[in-house]
Amino acid sequence: MKIKEGFILRKIADADIVVPIGNNIADFNGIITLNETAAFLWKLLKDGAEQPDMVEALMKEYEISRELAQTDIDNFVERLNQSDLLMEN
Repeated sequence: MKIKEGFILRKIADADIVVPIGNNIADFNGIITLNETAAFLWKLLKDGAEQPDMVEALMKEYEISRELAQTDIDNFVERLNQSDLLMEN
């Protein structure tokens, strides 16, 4: 999985915001604010991380169980899919 081209993560004040760039400015309707965990996952997806790697990274970064990490990732990926922000590798 990977984040579609044309979207970047920016830190504005204390918030992590997804910003459309290029042609996506006209096509993307809205703004996405990410919490700390979502921003962490966004960065992994931007590099093309697969779910097993994301689970391991989340477990290590936040010292959480595999089940909680998987649930958090599943929920985040579903929201990205709903917003059409993911492409397959």
